[in-house]
Amino acid sequence: MTSPRYDALVRLVDGRQPACGTTKVLAVDGRSGAGKTRFTAGLAEATGATVLHLDDVYPGWDGLAATPPMIADALSSVAVGDVGRVPRWSWVRDEPVSELRVPPAPLLLLDGVGSGAATIRPYLSLLIWLDAPAAVRKARALARDGETYAPHWNRWAAQEDRLLAVEHTRSHADVVITT
Repeated sequence: MTSPRYDALVRLVDGRQPACGTTKVLAVDGRSGAGKTRFTAGLAEATGATVLHLDDVYPGWDGLAATPPMIADALSSVAVGDVGRVPRWSWVRDEPVSELRVPPAPLLLLDGVGSGAATIRPYLSLLIWLDAPAAVRKARALARDGETYAPHWNRWAAQEDRLLAVEHTRSHADVVITT
């Protein structure tokens, strides 16, 4: 039995067709601190989905714009039944350290800002946008990542501003949720 919080989404997902070969891909997008990872964890538990956390692949503090094309490339492989591959990023070493494999699956959740970018949208069965006030988002992000993130908050937010000004992701979302 799913949590009532996710029941309507599970029904919505069940009614969608795969857009990435035999894989239904759902993107959970939104700005930093909007609650994407926690929300995605609950949705994955409710659906049994595999999750790809974009935090694992962003190429550093200045790599947000480079991420959607990497994800789209991996999904293009999944769409033809192959395993997609994406470099895993080490935030400690500030370099790629290994490769994440993204095999075809019945349901794949993309968790992260940029997951609903135009280059990824053709592979999506559903795009969910999470929203929260800026002060709430910042408090959540800093509580989650503390001093590691604090010096980079403005730098990352500026990248989000640039990406979202081009992508208009929220306006393409099938579902918008305020957290």
